[in-house]
Amino acid sequence: MANVAVVGAQWGDEGKGKIVDWLSLEADVVVRFQGGHNAGHTLVVDGETYKLALLPSGIVRPGKLSVIGNGVVVDPHFLVGEIDRLRAQGVEISSANLKIAENAPLILSLHRELDAHREESVGGGAKIGTTKRGIGPAYEDKVGRRSIRLMDLMEPDSLDDKIARALAHHNPLRRGLGLPEIAGATLKEELLSVAPRILPFMDVVWELLDNERRAGRRILFEGAQGVLLDVDHGTYPYVTSSNTVAASAASGSGLGPGAVNYVLGIAKAYTTRVGGGPFPTELLDATGELIGDRGREFGTNTGRRRRCGWFDAVLTRQAVKTSGINGLALTKLDILDGFDEIRICTHYLLDGKRIDRLPASQSAQLRVEPVYESVEGWKGSTGGARSWVDLPAPAIKYVRRIEELVGAPVALLSTSPERDDTILVHNPFQD
Repeated sequence: MANVAVVGAQWGDEGKGKIVDWLSLEADVVVRFQGGHNAGHTLVVDGETYKLALLPSGIVRPGKLSVIGNGVVVDPHFLVGEIDRLRAQGVEISSANLKIAENAPLILSLHRELDAHREESVGGGAKIGTTKRGIGPAYEDKVGRRSIRLMDLMEPDSLDDKIARALAHHNPLRRGLGLPEIAGATLKEELLSVAPRILPFMDVVWELLDNERRAGRRILFEGAQGVLLDVDHGTYPYVTSSNTVAASAASGSGLGPGAVNYVLGIAKAYTTRVGGGPFPTELLDATGELIGDRGREFGTNTGRRRRCGWFDAVLTRQAVKTSGINGLALTKLDILDGFDEIRICTHYLLDGKRIDRLPASQSAQLRVEPVYESVEGWKGSTGGARSWVDLPAPAIKYVRRIEELVGAPVALLSTSPERDDTILVHNPFQD
């Protein structure tokens, strides 16, 4: 049996939550390995809707172990609030089924304030489009070696020195930005007030996961955002602050790269993105509005309307290569029901010349022009289909053409938000 990493093969919001939830039927452990509460997953289970941000999707399934790895930046106050909300919906959450890496960096109020101030102080195209939740500044502190990590809450006597180190950076920065300084005592109270609620979940995650793997338990690594938002391989600077490619499942959980046997990339049957940045196939017309309305394209946690466009095979093919994707889970095929014609971007033109990748240059990314091929639409419904025979023939042809263009087979096909409305072609756990 394989261990599986799930990553978004576009700019995020591809429907990873449902797929991870679906796959967790066969998983024993579900691990979040990067990002923060800037990424949301919506799960619909037996008519009940669960909105998750930090908690792994496996948390809604009894008998599964959910893990937040060291690669995640954790807002402790947000996390305890999310736990309380899910408990109110009847989800059992305890130290028996939720573990958080002791070395996970914490998001503080000063991170959120800095994030919001930066985003609101710039105008026009300079805005990155962050969620203002402090994720970027928290990662900056991590690589700047001034993070306060979960384990630090266990040692309140040594917390003052760690707070002083963080404020030695942040207070001069705040003065320069015209923001009031923060007293060390204020920050310490912020941390100690939440410590009793979060410390019971703390564990040595790398050791825990190694033991689970050696015991033959199946591990599902759950990515947040999408490969095109990777801080190295995405549309920089319009990216997130972590590595979203599948390789970070290893570093973000404390396991070696051999622990991941199969990489499943999630892609919508069209393309969306939220926030700023290039989007070659974006539809700024009634068709784009229609796709957005039918697909309910609004952020799970932010409510922001997503930009919509035709399926971009160039970008998805690039994600397949940079993340080592073995197979795709194609979602929201039903949103394209009823279109007379559907278009797929097969390559770009850059200054009049054909190009089969998105260039790394920011200015070149803005100059690429999508080149489309048209495929026949379908009048029948794909919504709720659970086998290939339930799909109209043109819909099957559309899926097959996507496979050809991106260089990866479709392993799963999702036809509605409901958990069971999924067509299984290949089980990633049986690679």
